[in-house]
Amino acid sequence: MLSDPDKSMIRAYKAIGLKKMYGREYEGIFRVSYLLDEKGKVLKAYEKVKPKEHANEVLSDLS
Repeated sequence: MLSDPDKSMIRAYKAIGLKKMYGREYEGIFRVSYLLDEKGKVLKAYEKVKPKEHANEVLSDLS
């Protein structure tokens, strides 16, 4: 588990930014995930993750 109260990690991975809802802008978390190798290198970025499909997508990419 990772705690990131100052949002430094989430900003480094560009997983936070301006969003809009009902005409109002606010800073929010993007639904994005990254596949990392054992050294922490990003192998693939998944933008606009769909939770129901994401696990199968990652497992497919691992095989």
